[in-house]
Amino acid sequence: MSSRPAVPDRVPDRAPGRAPDRGPALSADCGSCFGLCCVALPFTASADFAVDKRAGEPCGHLRADFGCGIHEGLREAGFSGCTVFDCFGAGQRVSRVTFGGRDWRRHPGEARTMFAVFPVMRELHELLWYLREALELPRARPLRGELRRAWDEVAALAEGGARELEALDVAPHRRRVGELLGRASELARSAVPGRRRDHRGADLVGARLAGARLRGATLRGARLIGADLGGADLRDADLLGSDLRGADLAGADLRGALFLTAAQLTSARGSATTRLPAALPHPRHW
Repeated sequence: MSSRPAVPDRVPDRAPGRAPDRGPALSADCGSCFGLCCVALPFTASADFAVDKRAGEPCGHLRADFGCGIHEGLREAGFSGCTVFDCFGAGQRVSRVTFGGRDWRRHPGEARTMFAVFPVMRELHELLWYLREALELPRARPLRGELRRAWDEVAALAEGGARELEALDVAPHRRRVGELLGRASELARSAVPGRRRDHRGADLVGARLAGARLRGATLRGARLIGADLGGADLRDADLLGSDLRGADLAGADLRGALFLTAAQLTSARGSATTRLPAALPHPRHW
């Protein structure tokens, strides 16, 4: 997924219209996908998945029309991991654009390549999702040229053919974009008053952080599994890549949180009093 007198209660976090006007859809459209997340990716039997499944093996609940046979009851059936997965629109793009609507059932000869391309495209779309958000941050304006060039570069990679995408090493692009997003985050949080805590990559599994003052903090890559963040002030905090599985966000304030995704929220526990960025709805299971 902020001198003191001049700082408003909430640092402005969005300026509509700053992201590229055109670009790929970065939200999943499962009805236009060939169930790629249900086939290409492996499952390991755990609290998140009821069974083991190898990569390239269709889930037993995948229907002939590529829909999920237990979609409305995934959590109850032991597949909560499916409810928190987000392909950022990669599934429909691989299905309808990269492979031109040729599905892996009717064209089994292309299945292996399609399944290999899907996770690569997902990484590229995830980078585009974060770059789009960074482009909308008013205080990151000094980086807008760099951010736009990074967007154009990643978008061009995503337009490649199946063989090009299969061979693509996304890691160096992720590192460059990650460094740029970090600089954008610093600028965006620079107006937050007081001390801004640095917990990037921290092991905070099960931590007792109820009511913690974490406004403007960086929690990038932090492990917050099962942490108690009830009533915590997380306004304008950088949550890129933080693991919120099972974290208690009841009553927490996440307005203006940077790089927070719907999947992160879905993996956590919250309440009607949890305050979220305007673009993110409360998960249905809260």
